[in-house]
Amino acid sequence: MKRINTEEVFSRGVASFIDPNESFRTKIEAKAQGTYDKDIIIKIGIDPTRPDIHLGHAVLLRKLRALQDLGCKVVFLIGDYTAQIGDPTGKSKVRPEISQKEIEANMKTYLDQVGKILSLEPQVFSWICNSDWFTNVTDIEFAQKDATVTFDSNDKKSHIEVSASSFIGKAILFDKTRMQITALGKTTAHVVSFSRVLSTLRHITHARLIERDMFQERINNGGELYMHEMLYPVLQGIDSSVLASIYGSCDLEIGGTDQTFNMLMGRDVMKMNNQPEQAVMSMDILEGLDGKEKMSKSLGNYVSIADEPNDMYGKIMSLPDALIPRYFLLATYTPSEEIGDIEKSLQSGKINPRDSKMRLAREIVAIYHGEAAAKSAETAFFETFSQKKIPDDVLEIENNNATLLDAIMSAECAESRTDARRLIEAGAVTHLESDTKIKDPTQKPESGTYRVGKIRFFRIK
Repeated sequence: MKRINTEEVFSRGVASFIDPNESFRTKIEAKAQGTYDKDIIIKIGIDPTRPDIHLGHAVLLRKLRALQDLGCKVVFLIGDYTAQIGDPTGKSKVRPEISQKEIEANMKTYLDQVGKILSLEPQVFSWICNSDWFTNVTDIEFAQKDATVTFDSNDKKSHIEVSASSFIGKAILFDKTRMQITALGKTTAHVVSFSRVLSTLRHITHARLIERDMFQERINNGGELYMHEMLYPVLQGIDSSVLASIYGSCDLEIGGTDQTFNMLMGRDVMKMNNQPEQAVMSMDILEGLDGKEKMSKSLGNYVSIADEPNDMYGKIMSLPDALIPRYFLLATYTPSEEIGDIEKSLQSGKINPRDSKMRLAREIVAIYHGEAAAKSAETAFFETFSQKKIPDDVLEIENNNATLLDAIMSAECAESRTDARRLIEAGAVTHLESDTKIKDPTQKPESGTYRVGKIRFFRIK
């Protein structure tokens, strides 16, 4: 990966950077000069309600990689505890709860994917779950009420067996399952008690919490606003304070512009605990392929970093021309000066938008799959669309589907029925033999070859 220079760290894709005393900049400069030997801790919080990472998330992760290249240590905070509350950011309705089993599965997927962008070397990367401090000893419950646990006696010559449901039994399991102890080597674990939450709330007014735009909008629309949602930014602020205690500091929190309120709450909580306040970096939010809404899986306008090279390349080629410079800025390592030249050339008509988009698609695929895969995807795209060649490995399905929507799902050419319906109604499904765009999801499919979107095909026998 290319390194981004120090100045670009504080400017490229950055909507706002809050560092009143320039303490963070000072540490970065001292680190670069070799005069600061402590860890510079960067926090990013992930609410693991969805299992995959798209290019919008990657804007943050690539900024973190740049900070790692400058010697910072990224702490990947998985909000498995707060995920059960759900961050109300941008939500007009209460978010449904997610089970611990789903959270754990999503956590594993997230950690598998971030290695495509971040260095996972221990000196520059760590991860921890906030259930590690929000879960208390008495919260532990055993499915089997008669379960027992053992621990060594004082002389370590014998073992003592106690009921797992007893306070001692719960405390033993608690001690053995804290990441602070098992993964980070701490002798004791930090725990956030209810009294600490109450103590924090004494310094935060109701007016401060409900000033958030999404809360005001919900109230004005007559919607309900629940107390557990209002507590979310407070708990996120406590996270920063706890991380500072565990890792020695929490120097910067990074997130999208929709997270600015929550991240500033971290500064408030750290200040009331007499800790150095974290700097806050809010990053621009990447628009989705529709060019209207922010990139989101639920809207079907996203590009996953786990997409196959051909799929990824084809999705980028469907991007509206107006977003080409922005995608170069937020989703690639192309130097800012070159991006400026590309934008001017597009505006003056000196270059064909398709050529710029092909370079964009090639660079993005190369980041996640390598140069060889990027060139192969470009060749496949050229042959398919410029030469109107249908791929040799088109999936064939039987003509036993009631509707075209059913056929698309059988051929696995859409993520969901909602996505399939959106593609059909947008005119993105073509029957190639008759060169007809089909816009009725309920239409019975005919035999022949279909193209779905730009890059997916299937054939009905």
